[in-house]
Amino acid sequence: MRTKLTVVAIAVILCVQAASGVVRIKDIASVQGVRNQQLIGYGLAVGLNGTGDTQRSTFTLQSVSSMLKRFGITVPQSDLRLRNVAAVMVTATVPGFTREGAAIDVIVSSMGDATSLQGGTLLMTPMAGINDSLYGMAQGPLSVGGMSVRANGNEVRRNHTAAGRIPGGMIMEKAVTSSLMQDSTVGISLQQADFTTATRVAEAVNQKVGERIANPVDASSIAVRVPEAFRKDGRLVEFISLVELLEVQPDVTAKVVINERTGTIVVGGAVTILAAAISHGGLNIEIESVPMISQPAPFSQGQTVSAQLTAVYANEDSTTVTAFEGAATVQDVAKTLNALKVTPRDIIAIFQALKRSGALNAELVII
Repeated sequence: MRTKLTVVAIAVILCVQAASGVVRIKDIASVQGVRNQQLIGYGLAVGLNGTGDTQRSTFTLQSVSSMLKRFGITVPQSDLRLRNVAAVMVTATVPGFTREGAAIDVIVSSMGDATSLQGGTLLMTPMAGINDSLYGMAQGPLSVGGMSVRANGNEVRRNHTAAGRIPGGMIMEKAVTSSLMQDSTVGISLQQADFTTATRVAEAVNQKVGERIANPVDASSIAVRVPEAFRKDGRLVEFISLVELLEVQPDVTAKVVINERTGTIVVGGAVTILAAAISHGGLNIEIESVPMISQPAPFSQGQTVSAQLTAVYANEDSTTVTAFEGAATVQDVAKTLNALKVTPRDIIAIFQALKRSGALNAELVII
C-alpha cells in the first residue's frame, strides 16, 4: 500500500475593484453623534430538556432561589436540583435614535456548564447600558439554529447550541438619544482613515452645494456647515440624506493580507508587482507500506508473525527559474501566479519573498 502526502489546496481570493470605483458616502462614513448603544443583561433560560446548568454552577441556583422569592416561594438552595435552567448573558446593539416600544434582536449566551439552550425560553431580563441605565426588557423563546441529541452516553451535535437569538426579543423602555449638530456643523467620520478620501468627500459636498461648506479636519473627519436654507426650514435630516447619497471614489492602500493558519490570501485591487525572477522547486514525499510475513519451519511449533515494513522516499523536482513580468493589475497578478502552477502555500512564500526583495508594491499583512 502506498500513501502520498499531498498539500491541501487553499483558495486565493483576489479582490477586484469595480470599474468605476465610486461608492456612496454613507457606505464608507457615518454621521458623528449617531452611534449604536450596546446593552447587556443577566437572566435565566428555562424549559431546557435536561441540558441546563449542573449543581456546579452555584450562581444559577442562587438566581433561581432569588427569583422564586419574588413570587413568594422560599426554597433552600441546597434542595434545588435543576437541569432545565441555565444562567445566560443577554446582549444587544441598539441603533441610534431608537424610540420607546421598538423591538430589538438580542443574543443569549450560556455562562455556566449548560450543554444546549435548544427549546429554552428567556425570562424577563433587564437590559442596561454602560451607565447602568435601564433601556429595555428582554424575554421570549430562543432560536438556536442547531441541534444537540444525547442518549446512552452518545451525543450528536450540529452547530453551536450554547448560544441563540431572540428576534425582536427586547422591547425598548427608553429612547437612545444622539446629538447631530453642534454650532450648525455636521461631522462626517470615515470608517477607514485616509487623507485622500477625506479630501474627496469634502470636494463632492462642495461641488454639490455650490459653495465651500465642507472641510477635511483630519484623515477621518470632515466638518460640514449646514446651509442657512436647511437650518431655517428645519430640513437637517434632508440635508444629511443629500450628503449621504453623494458618490465618491475612495482611495485605498495597496495591501496583501495573508492568513497563514488557513492559507487564505487576499490581494487588494491596487497591488502591483515589479518585474522579478522566481526560482521554485517542489518536494514530493511518498510513504510505502509493505506487509511482511514470517512463516516458521515445519514441526517447529513456532507461530506465524506478520509485520508492516515502512519505507519513506523523498525527491525534489528540478528547480526552474520563472520570469515574473511586471503586473499592473490584480488580474495580471492572478494570471502570473496561475502560470507558475504552485500551491497556495507556495504563493504565500512567494509573496513574502517579493516583499523582501522590494518587487511587491503593497503592504504585506500577516494575520
